[in-house]
Amino acid sequence: MFCVICRSDKNLETNVAETTEQKQYLDRKDRKERLIASNKKALHDYFVIQTLEAGIVLTGTEVKALRAGKVNLRDAYVGFPHKDRDDMLLLNMHISPYDFGNRENHAPLRPRALLVKTREAIRLRQAVQEKGLTIVPLRIYFSGPYVKVELAIVKGKKSYDKRSDMKERDMERSLRFSED
Repeated sequence: MFCVICRSDKNLETNVAETTEQKQYLDRKDRKERLIASNKKALHDYFVIQTLEAGIVLTGTEVKALRAGKVNLRDAYVGFPHKDRDDMLLLNMHISPYDFGNRENHAPLRPRALLVKTREAIRLRQAVQEKGLTIVPLRIYFSGPYVKVELAIVKGKKSYDKRSDMKERDMERSLRFSED
């Protein structure tokens, strides 16, 4: 945006700055989300305690493969590789190699760095170490031009918990069909 500021139009300068800041804020908030993949098995195997959104560091061919929908979150989890640093890595997420990539194509199971605030990473590390919880990805999606991962702090279910959840779902289905 090009703007000429005269001596008499000092208010114009502040108005232009305010509108561009508001526009950037609205762009972040009003981005369209497009789902790439979801981890339905995690909802079956774990109790979800809390969810959060994180950015992810990817290469160009990985983003192109994600646009084609070639990702598997089934066995993925979040780990802290270093005891002295609070960086988080997404492990075992399989992104298939890009079909039209060259010799610089990515490795399918490489660890991928997650982008969260340091305070949040410290809190998550403490939850994992002290309470015995796990962090797993629930879904991966495009938020505007960015790739985001929805992470969940989870606790494992026992087999009898899974059976009781299945019974409840069956009861709800039978009630819905009987009403129709």
